[in-house]
Amino acid sequence: MKKINIINGPNLNLIGIREKNLYGKKNFLDYLNLLRKKKIFSNFKIDYYQNNCEGKIIDYLHYVGFKSNGIILNAGAYTHTSIGIADAIKSISTPVIEVHISNIYSREEFRRKSYISNVCNGTILGFGLKSYELGIISFMI
Repeated sequence: MKKINIINGPNLNLIGIREKNLYGKKNFLDYLNLLRKKKIFSNFKIDYYQNNCEGKIIDYLHYVGFKSNGIILNAGAYTHTSIGIADAIKSISTPVIEVHISNIYSREEFRRKSYISNVCNGTILGFGLKSYELGIISFMI
């Protein structure tokens, strides 16, 4: 069984509550439960971690980054600010897919720069919560 880790950064614990026009109305944990039940993912163990603190996200990347088959990372606002998270991704052996619920290139100017894109294996954005599903599917290819 392949192990996939989904890691969400700051404020993503409020999916379904905050800015519903951007992030949707569905709670992430409810969505995650649906993902885990999909037959297509029956060969995957999908673990989830969310934290609002940059250092804790880095620590978790270090923790799972040598023993997981894949990481789906939505670094939230740290996407646009964190060289530390980029360095952590470069330091681990597990492939990382950068995921965003919204299309960051259609949003504010400061959100159009990602410090992690160039160190990830791929980027999926703009498909709402389905971006996570597409991220997992990328590990099936």
